[in-house]
Amino acid sequence: MSSATAAPTTSLATRLRWGLSDSLVLARRNLAHVRQIPEKLLDATVQPLMFVLLFAYVFGGAIHVAGGGYREYLLGGILVQTLTFGIIGPATSIATDLTEGIVDRFRSLPMSRSAFLLGHLISDLAAALLALAIMILSGLIVGWRIHSDFPHALAGFGLLTLFAFAMLWLGMLLGLIARTPDAVTGVAFIVIFPLTFIANTFVPVGGLPAGLREVAEYNPMSAAAAATRTLFGNPTALPAHPAWPLQHPVASALGWCALTLLVVVPLAVRRYRVRTSG
Repeated sequence: MSSATAAPTTSLATRLRWGLSDSLVLARRNLAHVRQIPEKLLDATVQPLMFVLLFAYVFGGAIHVAGGGYREYLLGGILVQTLTFGIIGPATSIATDLTEGIVDRFRSLPMSRSAFLLGHLISDLAAALLALAIMILSGLIVGWRIHSDFPHALAGFGLLTLFAFAMLWLGMLLGLIARTPDAVTGVAFIVIFPLTFIANTFVPVGGLPAGLREVAEYNPMSAAAAATRTLFGNPTALPAHPAWPLQHPVASALGWCALTLLVVVPLAVRRYRVRTSG
């Protein structure tokens, strides 16, 4: 291989290494905020535990699920709901950084331009995985168990991680679009609440009235929750004639995650360039 060919390869490897190093520095900066303000971890620690315990003990004796107990049905929906609510954290953090001018200070430093987004992604993914671990432990406390084999269980955790990854990118796009951090919460709740409640997250879709049932069957949250239950061997409580997404929940959930990333990532990168240009 000639030196002319090797030089660009070395230069690209160096840029990637420095970009990753800058991203990790900014990720540590974001995590340091948690140490200074521990309340920021409430949505990744206390909230998941509260949801699992409240729904398990308040509704556990009132809702009957075919093929198993409600608590084992519940956890798949709680996992998906909590990871979906995870878009609020990165959206608020990015909107705050953009409005406070910290990005302008970063631009004056010799650092990778993409490190800002990647740093947020790394730190927020760590928080999402922490929330996932807490929900799994709280689920075990209330009686939830994994009944599938190891490969399927591992695939279940992999799917949840991919789903969290897609939701975090969606959150970053929201933070780049929102004018103020206060606007993030309002917009997020308007979108998240219908998506997570008009779904099979907490109750089987077969009990929903006509119209809402069709919406729930094609809701991406329903596919993700049903896929999680399927891979963990938990009851899915499908209706008599489910729609295609619920008949093939794993393929449907993977498709929704892939589509979200294909659409959201380029939009987020483009919006970031617009917000930080000039």
